[in-house]
Amino acid sequence: MSLLKVSHLSYTYGHGTPFSYDAITDINFEIEQGEIVGIIGHTGSGKSTLVQHLNGLIKPSEGNIFLDGKDIWENPKKISQIRFQVGLVFQYPEYQLFEETVYKDIAFGPTNMGLSHSEIDNRVIGAAEMVGLHRNLLQKSPFDLSGGEKRRAAIAGVMAMQPKIIVLDEPTAGLDPAGRDIILSRIKQYRDTTGSTVIIVSHSMEDMAKTAERILVMNKGKVEMFDTVGNVFSHAELLESIGLNIPQVTQIALRLKDLGINVDNNIYTVEQMKNSLLKLMGRGQKNA
Repeated sequence: MSLLKVSHLSYTYGHGTPFSYDAITDINFEIEQGEIVGIIGHTGSGKSTLVQHLNGLIKPSEGNIFLDGKDIWENPKKISQIRFQVGLVFQYPEYQLFEETVYKDIAFGPTNMGLSHSEIDNRVIGAAEMVGLHRNLLQKSPFDLSGGEKRRAAIAGVMAMQPKIIVLDEPTAGLDPAGRDIILSRIKQYRDTTGSTVIIVSHSMEDMAKTAERILVMNKGKVEMFDTVGNVFSHAELLESIGLNIPQVTQIALRLKDLGINVDNNIYTVEQMKNSLLKLMGRGQKNA
């Protein structure tokens, strides 16, 4: 049984008004325990509307979301409990920071879970370490942190609840390349350490190539594709037709193939390209 199942999910904004429109229509997919899944799509494709359904922030117009086989809306009075199991980090999550200190911000979720002081402390310290926040920052105001530190603090606040699924909406938006790499590496480390499921919404094909194992492609409120990273990026023309690009390194690999250079198939990271070129160079030296 899959950890998360979305079945015939649809949502209409402004239903029954002259301004109504269908944001997502008949969405179906399943995600297993421990996966890192990326969600990509053009602006207005329904990505953010979709992920806000996953922890009950939005109630479906039609369809269901199942967590561990149970409909999350089976008992609407307990929907807040779902948000402890499916943690959502919004785009620009630093705007979610509001407490006097970083410690209190990270502790907010665990405190609302009714945990003991010692358990809250353990979770705050553990989550801060997981995202790479030094302990000497915990007693500072979150507004005294750098942009990257604020981002990590907000993510730590969700991690501290130890959800079964963590959903991150554009977690690297606005960060420089070094900051993006730090965030993505910490997210992968979190999954590897906890076994939790991670869902990442991103417009960056490079981020998806580095981090995700499967990618769900949204187009005009519907699922266009849901497959492995390699299989998704192999459909370059389709992605471009719906306003998306494949990673630059993949574009280079396709061009090299057009020129008769036999690089490996399904190259979508710089590391893969490097290994493929080194292999070709080794063959050339050996044949010589």
